Amino acid sequence: MRQSLQLKMGQQLTMTPQLQQAIRLLQLSSLDLQQEIQEALDSNPLLDVESDISDGGADGEAHNASSRDRDDSQQETSDVLKKDQLPDDLPVDSSWDDTYTSSTPASMTSGSGKSYDGEMDVYQGETSETLQDHLLWQMQLSHFSDEDTAIAEAIIESINDNGYLTSSIDELVDAVGLDEVGQEEICMVLKRIQHFDPVGVGARDVAECLTIQLQQLVEQSPLRTQTIELVQQHMELLGNRDYRTIMRKMRLSEAELKACMQLIQQLHPHPGEQVAQKPVEYVIPDVSVVKKQGRWVVELNPDSVPKLKVNEEYAALSKAAKSEADCNYIKSHTQEARWFIKSLESRNDTLLKVANCIVQRQQGFFEYGEEAMKPMVLNDVAEAVEMHESTISRVTTQKYLHSPRGVFELKYFFSSHVNTEAGGECSSTAIRALIKKLVAAENRAKPLSDSKIAELIAEQGIKVARRTIAKYRESLNIASSSQRKSLL
Repeated sequence: MRQSLQLKMGQQLTMTPQLQQAIRLLQLSSLDLQQEIQEALDSNPLLDVESDISDGGADGEAHNASSRDRDDSQQETSDVLKKDQLPDDLPVDSSWDDTYTSSTPASMTSGSGKSYDGEMDVYQGETSETLQDHLLWQMQLSHFSDEDTAIAEAIIESINDNGYLTSSIDELVDAVGLDEVGQEEICMVLKRIQHFDPVGVGARDVAECLTIQLQQLVEQSPLRTQTIELVQQHMELLGNRDYRTIMRKMRLSEAELKACMQLIQQLHPHPGEQVAQKPVEYVIPDVSVVKKQGRWVVELNPDSVPKLKVNEEYAALSKAAKSEADCNYIKSHTQEARWFIKSLESRNDTLLKVANCIVQRQQGFFEYGEEAMKPMVLNDVAEAVEMHESTISRVTTQKYLHSPRGVFELKYFFSSHVNTEAGGECSSTAIRALIKKLVAAENRAKPLSDSKIAELIAEQGIKVARRTIAKYRESLNIASSSQRKSLL
């Protein structure tokens, strides 16, 4: 084989660092973007945040308010010292508080009018107590022996956030690790914990949890005994909503069974949820939609992304730099700051362009709701804004839109289509809305089957198969017709 040199011409796409940065910022959510901006501000001294007073930004207002408060406090303290000079001698029958309490500066008093006592109250924020903390606190108030305390701590550690015991009695015996502790001791302590607040915590299944709560009711409560029998012996039939079999086996009338069901509905099948609170997740919308003069207008949320600028004072130092290294350092960081700002502007422009296209195509949704949603896929928006489909996917992922109808992810407005009898198309989101509407208005004693829902939707000119109805119904977390049946 002979070796030779050849010259060929070709084209190759190379992603510059600036393009890579722009793509990375484009796919970040608002929270991740704020963290990225903060890291850029910390690492680049040439990058700064605009603090224009005239724009009414929150940062500018907070900065100005803080400055005003600090100046007022200093001026007030100075005025007080000028007005009330220290006397040479204090009267024998007077104290420091008698002389100076009235002249204490307002900045050194609390909002309730109490004077500053030298100790600052530290705001701890909202404290979220866990279920385990709540149970341990009650255990410490109870009279437990050292042995029972060890058992109680093992039991409480095995209770999940819903309030149910996740370990068996044998596993708890092994967890305690004491020779004199057996199943009987574990069950005795468990019974005491099950009557802690909330009642029913530490139960091993739903039937035991409901039974414990029912036993706390007054014995004279109507149908208390029958309801306890119902949850203890016929829980499976109750879950399947087989009311006929329940009435036959327990010899109850329909009115009596309704009364039992009403009593059960007053109970808490997940008692731990009354104490354990899940952290609230907040969403910062990237864009907002408002109706102005009969038109739906899309606006960027100024609070989601701060305005950045290049620090011109530092950038001008490159001309007066004495060493070449200092000059190169300032120039390189100035260029990086400009690239970062340009990438942010490109992200905002792309986001605004895509959001405008979505709103224009889905005006029916903002006017009339989900039932007016039109079918739309990523390619439709990509062709309209002349971008690649992958770019549209990045822009709409974890980006949220605030509207009079609520906050929605941009991905929410994309859905497949179903053909109608008139030759048109209907969005799958609109079909889900129709299913939800029909189920909400159905007779609870005779719920609609999937076939019946398909017939009702077909009357509106939309042909949907029964299995499609079942798939959409399950995606909405709507139970089947047999499980939706209720006597109440």
